[in-house]
Amino acid sequence: METLKWQSFKEQLQASPTLDLQFQYAENTWVEASYHITEIKQAPITSVDCGGVMNAWTEVIVQLWVPEEEHQLRSMKVRKALSIVDLVEKALPLNPNAIVKIEFGNAQFDTRQMLPKELRIDGENLIVDLRPDAVQCKAITRGGSCGTNEKGEECCTPAVEVKPKIQLKNLVAEAPSCAPGSGCC
Repeated sequence: METLKWQSFKEQLQASPTLDLQFQYAENTWVEASYHITEIKQAPITSVDCGGVMNAWTEVIVQLWVPEEEHQLRSMKVRKALSIVDLVEKALPLNPNAIVKIEFGNAQFDTRQMLPKELRIDGENLIVDLRPDAVQCKAITRGGSCGTNEKGEECCTPAVEVKPKIQLKNLVAEAPSCAPGSGCC
């Protein structure tokens, strides 16, 4: 699944300011309409993968929270979400190329960060269809393999220097020795 970048996500919101903003986090399962956008985080990430390669990217994480005591029939308008984005961007310029993630959880769904698969209009709603993020091996995305390299060595374990085995040889020539009873003395 292609990741959605912040600039594109924001432009899709800006194109539909009068619609209700809905989040679908599982098949036919929606974040309750009383949700709030509690914060927007920008996370620059630097990592080193199992192949020893450094990677860097940025994520913008929109956190949703549903209060237990508050219930309403309609979710916030897109323009309300955009006003929160504007407020955030006055204090924290968000990277337009950052990967967008939506963070959500409730009593039936453990909190996690999910990726917007698509934004689609359905009647008076702009629906953000969320899908779980997946763990991946970056070596595979570079054309390598996860688990072993081209020599059949494991890529995810520290390299262990294998010392060559040597065979000891007796350099002393076999010669008569002076031992008791040998007659040499």
